[in-house]
Amino acid sequence: MKEIHFFYAPDVGHTSELPPDEAAHCLRVLRLQTGDEIRLTDGAGHLYRAEIVSTAGKRCAFRILEETERQPEWNGHLHLAVAPTKNIDRMEWLAEKATEIGFDELTFLDCDYSERKVVKTERIEKILVAAMKQSHKAFKPLCHGMEHFGHFVARDFTGQKFIAHCYDEADIRGEAKADEDKTMESGKPFLFDQLDPCADAVVMVGPEGDFSVDEVRKALSCGFRSVSLGRSRLRTETAALVAVHLMHIKHAR
Repeated sequence: MKEIHFFYAPDVGHTSELPPDEAAHCLRVLRLQTGDEIRLTDGAGHLYRAEIVSTAGKRCAFRILEETERQPEWNGHLHLAVAPTKNIDRMEWLAEKATEIGFDELTFLDCDYSERKVVKTERIEKILVAAMKQSHKAFKPLCHGMEHFGHFVARDFTGQKFIAHCYDEADIRGEAKADEDKTMESGKPFLFDQLDPCADAVVMVGPEGDFSVDEVRKALSCGFRSVSLGRSRLRTETAALVAVHLMHIKHAR
């Protein structure tokens, strides 16, 4: 079976040419020619079957053969907020894999213990597009740059709001632990058990050193709920991907 090539054309409703970077990939890398059939997505829920009608220099024109409107594969709006790691490659890996699974929005958090204070979203955007095309999805996740933790938790979100952290609930309340042998996850419900499959969801994941106690308290005062991602102590990007996967499978149609 002939391979189907997907391209990102966010302005497909207003133009009949591929964007310059997509045209370059189409013509110079894949070496497609006039008459070849391609697939387009606008990243907003529409897939198109199209045919290349002309190639001139670095430009590639097409005509639409068929348009299909897709519904999301999951209910609600799935939003991940994560403190980026010092090694940005790990955040790029997260962006790619989370898009392949399926979610709606990514925000990077500037926290008390953050090791990275700047994220260049241009590179992340390219990874989101590539992962969307590779997984044949019709929706591209939104991507935001760094946002201060306090500003983020104060936002007026609809639906469910969760913060995943490693503290015992007694630590958050400022109480002495009755049993020093308790696991770090005691007192917190598992995220999957708390998710409402019919409501929007936002989950925050902290840096390698976790959120500060004050940040957790601030989030709780703003209506977030503490949750566990399991008994294993996970690295930031692993925890964030687990959160996306749990949201996705709970909200999958």
